[in-house]
Amino acid sequence: MAVLIVRNIDDGIVQALKERAARHSRSAEAEHRLILARALLGPRKQSFAQVLAGMPNVGEDEDFERNNDGKDADVFS
Repeated sequence: MAVLIVRNIDDGIVQALKERAARHSRSAEAEHRLILARALLGPRKQSFAQVLAGMPNVGEDEDFERNNDGKDADVFS
């Protein structure tokens, strides 16, 4: 395993890291490793096309047609 040294970190960030680590019953070093792993190796955000492709088929197109009964409904009131 590699060793990573991070210099010139603001004291407030270090304190926040220590507090977060304490809340999770971990050392600051372990918390730092977990933050880095989640930020860099976590699941990637999906594109809009991927989200659309993942949506289930829930009906026919006709099920979602606009009902225009002659009234212009104000959907924002």
